[in-house]
Amino acid sequence: MAVDRDHVLRTAAALLTRKATATMDEVAKAAGISRATLHRHFAGRDALVRALESLGIEECEAALDAARLDEGPARDAVHRLVREIEPSAGLLAFLYTENQLFEGEQQNAGWARIDDRIAALFRRGQQSGEFRIDLSPVWLTEALYGLLGSGAWAVAEGRVARNDFTHMIVELLLGGALRHHAPEHHAAQHHAAQHPAPQHSAPQREES
Repeated sequence: MAVDRDHVLRTAAALLTRKATATMDEVAKAAGISRATLHRHFAGRDALVRALESLGIEECEAALDAARLDEGPARDAVHRLVREIEPSAGLLAFLYTENQLFEGEQQNAGWARIDDRIAALFRRGQQSGEFRIDLSPVWLTEALYGLLGSGAWAVAEGRVARNDFTHMIVELLLGGALRHHAPEHHAAQHHAAQHPAPQHSAPQREES
């Protein structure tokens, strides 16, 4: 019987998302194949993780395309991005824990492409006056990754409702990233409080 490699990969992704320490035997069992069959497709755990990395990057770049990062206000684009990437967030959260993917000279160039595109979105938001300029685009990108990973694990463990994923991440991230403009009247009130107008006493009439 022919083995659907994509099915095996997605089964492995679903399992490792829930249990990052799952063995190759457990992956094979979840996919409904023997360990020997799994080994014919993936020589070992490292080969499987590398294949999952390629799948994760492919799905992440597809989400970036679907989110239309160059359209409309940057804050709306961030919301679209989180919504589009949510189905792949669990796989990405697992991949983030695999240190060997981000060490040495064997790093997949796809991660750099993703970093650059997300950082460009935050930079656009800074240039338009939507986002704070004291938080670098690189840091905002890393913060987004951290929230995506934490949110994915919280959903997987049943501590957070899946339907709340996008809302929670967007609200928390933008709550810190958005630039808050003080209305003019508040600025005027602040100025008045700091510089009160001099008080002039009314002239008194002389009594005859």
